[in-house]
Amino acid sequence: MEKYGIHLLVLSHVFSVPALKRTCTTELAKQLTVENVVDMLHLARLCDVPSLNVKCMNMISKDFKDVEKTEAWKFLQDHDPVLELDLLQFLNEAESRENRRIRNRKDQSLYLQLSEAMECLQHICTEGCTNVGPCDQEPNKNKGPCKRFSTCRSLQLLIRHFATCEKRVRGGCSNCKRMWQLLRLHSSICDQPGPCKVPLCRQFKLRMQAERKGHDKRWRLLVRKVVSAKAISTLSKRMRGEDLDDEWMRAAK
Repeated sequence: MEKYGIHLLVLSHVFSVPALKRTCTTELAKQLTVENVVDMLHLARLCDVPSLNVKCMNMISKDFKDVEKTEAWKFLQDHDPVLELDLLQFLNEAESRENRRIRNRKDQSLYLQLSEAMECLQHICTEGCTNVGPCDQEPNKNKGPCKRFSTCRSLQLLIRHFATCEKRVRGGCSNCKRMWQLLRLHSSICDQPGPCKVPLCRQFKLRMQAERKGHDKRWRLLVRKVVSAKAISTLSKRMRGEDLDDEWMRAAK
């Protein structure tokens, strides 16, 4: 295969010998290098070998800076502009996909953080925590740091600032604007049938009902994303819990 693999692939294609063609394809894929990947790509296209074609394209995309220094790439630029254009389009699409993947991962992380912030806000306003509690009871100052939410302390500080800030009325405080957005987001996803202890929840709901026709599409999209992230996070935690239960049962046996 090292000496005649390419020849055998061509012959297996010309004379329609599928078993030999599959064997040659597997072995030649193992021999791919930066130096021969462009030639192998030519061969894969001439012999109609999609799997080898994909492997070659992926290697070129991964090591393009090294590939474009090879003699095979320079020959390609001079003699096959169509294939060169296909490769450049593939590289551009691959880069776009990677950028979208990174952006989606960052967005998903943000939605998960907002989802946790909503749970933490409900926890503080309903149960109370270290320094902040519901309006109808004093917070228990004997509590230690909150272990349920990593953002609990910072959110408590934000709530206390929001309650005393003088710039809030004039809209000149960035921290207060952030708190307004969190309260509005909570009211958008709150599904409690009875009174909610989170401040301004009812007022925001009434306001949204009055402005339903002109409601911001981007805001509705954000609400759906946060709700979806919460559902995915809950399902993931439940599945991890079931896995731990299974491990415990196996250990008990």
